[in-house]
Amino acid sequence: MFREMRRKKQELSREESERILHESSWGTLAVLGDDGYPYAVPLNHVFYNGAIYFHCAQAGHKLDALRACEKVSYSVVERDTVVPQEYTTYYKSVVAFGRAHVVEDEAELIESLRAIGMKHHPDKERTDEEIAKSGAHLYMVRIEIDHLSGKQAKELVGKD
Repeated sequence: MFREMRRKKQELSREESERILHESSWGTLAVLGDDGYPYAVPLNHVFYNGAIYFHCAQAGHKLDALRACEKVSYSVVERDTVVPQEYTTYYKSVVAFGRAHVVEDEAELIESLRAIGMKHHPDKERTDEEIAKSGAHLYMVRIEIDHLSGKQAKELVGKD
């Protein structure tokens, strides 16, 4: 169903790919947008319990696209070092393919809001205050990962 990576020597392990998702603070969500045009938008996320979560407003282009087609991809770049003298870039990146759903379960909603809040501002009291203040005005979306792949520059293979 999903293509295999051509440059297998540059492929990252599942564990390394998940680490990058966990440690990265943002990525780019790609959906099927209006009139068949791709729509890609950068956003903050948290990798939590094996899924990618992000928050969004209760209306807009992302939600319209997700309601029309739940299939998405999400990409993260951990490292991006341009090396001009070598005409290359040293990079590590991850692409996740999955299905996105608005979180309906109240407990999962609070847990995922707390997880993203603590990731970006690790103060539980302040995070809980923000959830109480803003939680009713936003949605959390969960991307259930169907396929995950990571890749690194050939120059980084075996160096980390």
